[in-house]
Amino acid sequence: MLEVSGINVFYGQVQALFDVSLSIGDQEMVSIIGANGAGKSTLMNTIAGLIKPASGEITYNGKCISNDKPHKIVDKGIIYVPEGRHIFYDLSVAENLQMGSYRRKLSKTQYNSDLEEVLTIFPRLKERMNQLAGTLSGGEQQMLAIGRGMMADPQLLLLDEPSLGLAPVIVDEVFEVIVMISKTKKIPIILVEQNAFMAMSITSKTYVLENGHVKHQGRSSDLINSPEIKIAYLAG
Repeated sequence: MLEVSGINVFYGQVQALFDVSLSIGDQEMVSIIGANGAGKSTLMNTIAGLIKPASGEITYNGKCISNDKPHKIVDKGIIYVPEGRHIFYDLSVAENLQMGSYRRKLSKTQYNSDLEEVLTIFPRLKERMNQLAGTLSGGEQQMLAIGRGMMADPQLLLLDEPSLGLAPVIVDEVFEVIVMISKTKKIPIILVEQNAFMAMSITSKTYVLENGHVKHQGRSSDLINSPEIKIAYLAG
């Protein structure tokens, strides 16, 4: 489905990603872990078209998208839920969800059907449809960010640090939703996550970024038992 092949990314004269490659197949869930500053969000922004690679190639369903504009990548079904949520705080929950579907030009019937499906996944949002997004709890805001992404009808979902800043009990709830989306909607997911153990526990494959390089890659079940990974990312 998606192939990232040897991309190099710069911020001005500073190189952030070095010959990074990864792949994700249909219905697969892949995690990207690494320390702060390793290049995880840079990689996600590059896939989403917000940053252009200096070299290398990104292909989606066999077609190069390396130079596509972000809105064209959204139109292809690659939906990015960024770190920090970036919801519209001064809009209601309902309006935020509506913004997720704005490029799809849905009929009212189809919109209501898709909305009901999202609210089934996130029943708490249904109780707060008229509430301003900025007044929600951190966990509810994260659910809203993912729900807004789901309203865009993703064919590939990019989730960047969905557990950041959340209480442990809410983290568990968010991860349960991610697994449910993967299993029931059959949507492939690339998950960037600070909670390395939980990320590897729910994904089939993991890439470990270190200073802009892919330091390790392989089956999540193998890496989670690697002594080196345990020491570096799982607190021993």
